[in-house]
Amino acid sequence: MDASPRIAPFDAHAERYENWFERHREAYVSELLAVRALLPWQGRGLEIGVGSGRFAAPLGIQVGIDPSPAMRGYAQARGVETLHGVAERLPFADVEFDRVLAVTTICFVQSAPAMLAEARRVLRPGGHLVIGLVDRDSPMGQHYLAHQAESVFYRPAMFFSATEVENLLQQAGFTVDQWVQTLFRPLEAITDIEALRPGHGDGGFVVVSATRPD
Repeated sequence: MDASPRIAPFDAHAERYENWFERHREAYVSELLAVRALLPWQGRGLEIGVGSGRFAAPLGIQVGIDPSPAMRGYAQARGVETLHGVAERLPFADVEFDRVLAVTTICFVQSAPAMLAEARRVLRPGGHLVIGLVDRDSPMGQHYLAHQAESVFYRPAMFFSATEVENLLQQAGFTVDQWVQTLFRPLEAITDIEALRPGHGDGGFVVVSATRPD
């Protein structure tokens, strides 16, 4: 539902959201490089929950959907074609995209299974879904949980572990291909771009690539 309390803070505090990327630029670039490592460069791309376009624009994703007008305004200014919409009801035809991206979106949706079903529907056979998230089971994820009530953005979020997301992907009919992870220190301690490691379990930010097999 568009009036969800999970969405309202992004309209009300859009500038504050944008400032996070400037204050934590090294962490942001670390996340961007982790997504870039798994996201195919070829084909028509969609970002679900495009936000302000901080990932779609530099990664060449042409189209983004988001329920927040303020966020879509930033993304449009970065050259992304944006549409109003929610993850559980994508405003696109079947098999329209070669690659679908969702970065820190799954924790804000009303239904993760519905989001994944929609992502599968709009992907062409052999297409790739790439998801980036804060891993609840990581040290950083546990810190986010402990301070969740203090964050205007994450207060209504539902954090997932990497294992839970892998299970959800498999249940949705995806083949899970690869995991990578980054952000191994607290945000305040990250003063340079962090190395990328395979797998998950230690890094606060994890990325998974999955394929629609048919």
